[in-house]
Amino acid sequence: MTLALHGIAVSRGIAVSRALVWDSAFRDVPRNRIDKKSVKFEIKRFENAVKRVTDELDDLRGQLTSDSPAEFDALLNLHSLILQDPTLSEVPKELIQEKLINAEWALTQQMEVLLEQFASIEDQYFRERNADVRQVSERVLKALSGNAMSMPLPPEGDDEDPWLIVAHDISPADMVQLKGRRVGAFVTEMGGATSHTAIVARSLGIPAVVGVPRALEFVHNGDLVVVDGKIGAVFLDPTQSVVEEYQRKQAILALARQRLKRLKKSETRTQCGRRVELMANIELPDDIDSVVDVGADGVGLFRSEFLFMNRKDWPSEDEQFEAYGKVIKAMKGKPVTVRTLDLGADKTLQFGPNSGGPGLSTTSALGLRSIRFSLAEPAIFLTQIRALLRATKFGPVKILLPMLTNIREAQQALTYIDMAREQLTSRRFQIKNEVTIGGMIEVPAAALCLSHFLKYLSFVSIGTNDLIQYALAVDRVDHQVAHLYDPLHPAILRLVYEVITQSEKASVPVSVCGEMAGDVRLTRLLLGMGLTNFSMHTSQLLDVKELLLKTEFDAVHKQVKLMTRTFEPEKIEKLMKQLAMD
Repeated sequence: MTLALHGIAVSRGIAVSRALVWDSAFRDVPRNRIDKKSVKFEIKRFENAVKRVTDELDDLRGQLTSDSPAEFDALLNLHSLILQDPTLSEVPKELIQEKLINAEWALTQQMEVLLEQFASIEDQYFRERNADVRQVSERVLKALSGNAMSMPLPPEGDDEDPWLIVAHDISPADMVQLKGRRVGAFVTEMGGATSHTAIVARSLGIPAVVGVPRALEFVHNGDLVVVDGKIGAVFLDPTQSVVEEYQRKQAILALARQRLKRLKKSETRTQCGRRVELMANIELPDDIDSVVDVGADGVGLFRSEFLFMNRKDWPSEDEQFEAYGKVIKAMKGKPVTVRTLDLGADKTLQFGPNSGGPGLSTTSALGLRSIRFSLAEPAIFLTQIRALLRATKFGPVKILLPMLTNIREAQQALTYIDMAREQLTSRRFQIKNEVTIGGMIEVPAAALCLSHFLKYLSFVSIGTNDLIQYALAVDRVDHQVAHLYDPLHPAILRLVYEVITQSEKASVPVSVCGEMAGDVRLTRLLLGMGLTNFSMHTSQLLDVKELLLKTEFDAVHKQVKLMTRTFEPEKIEKLMKQLAMD
């Protein structure tokens, strides 16, 4: 009999593959008492394990190639920082000496203390670190047992059958090891819609279901498993009829993807002729090839902070100028929107105080991050702005200011941009094209005060990931509350609708660049709100385009207006089903 497990669907697609189980190192942790003569030996074992994992993370970072998702680098860097923190690298040694216990037991005790402390803190950033602390600790445990690299890997090469990875959680370091391997899908017990596994799975176009309770208890190595990334279902011991049905669906999906490629050169218009712009999100200049390949209308979000990661110092003005120039030239006149430095949360640096660079002493999601950091370090901000202004010689550039919260931040940023322009003029640089300045609306305060921001900004972009997280007070990567992270919450619908409507009335262009923009289930919802500029990962763009080409704007607009006026989830769900059927 087929057994069905259910979790959170985070990356669409279907996989019918054999399972490769990555078991947790915490299942059978040895807990031994030691005598005083063994203390030095256990401490040395622990130190060697920490060094081994440090070297492994450095080696994995060195294996990253230009086509690796940029998230890999940022997350590997974060794990290195956690490993270097004394609360994890030094306190276990004190426990070994004080309690006379073995290294594994000491590490596990300290990890549990840290996880409990983080869980009780209101700050969303620290709660997010639970999974990362656990992943780093697990890697050290494996090193203590002599098996730090013991995760079984799928075979390499396109001729091999893909394997389905089943794990408690998948760390960034583990993800890097999968580069070039044949992976059919991911299934994890932990995670939410915007967890590390979910983000990387979507960027690679691999089906994934996360937050599947007790998956490791039911799945064994070599088991045939069916994963439905659309509905969040995992089928174990499937009958022949189930396998054949999903293989048929796989074939249909493969044909559909081939058909989608024909759309890349066509203009995006709804059935009634309404023009919609589909832009791409990128992290690094090398990502631009995929943008051109899907025929995007431009770059709607260039996450410039990834240029600053995996380095030992700040990139110079000339280095940044070359990087921005490469992207702008490749777009051949199509607009490129560059978000200024958005450091903070899990995007950290390898240099400066606390590995955060000058002034970046905290990486809290509610601390000195994004535009706050740029305004606190004007020399760094001015260097980036000068590089962007110089790059206008290659084509149209838009500058996007992240995480605006109050008007003073917008005013100060505009003053610095004028200052950078004057500095370039004094150095006899000519700015070839006009630069438009916009702001990210990702803090509820900015959404509620939008009319005031529109007096200073030429365009706005809604960052739905953080907007939902901050508005609902839901940690978006905590699997225990992942079901509460809801883009269809009535408050979120009102916020997004009001931002789009107010911007339209003020004749200020507005876009959405968060996960909502690339979710085909929400495409008609956003269109009905009046959105005509979507920005998403390139792997999602053609799916969204296909749906828009088949949609009548006036019909969905009427339904969406009804949706934004109700506070009853059942009515919203019913209207969403009607949108999908039209």
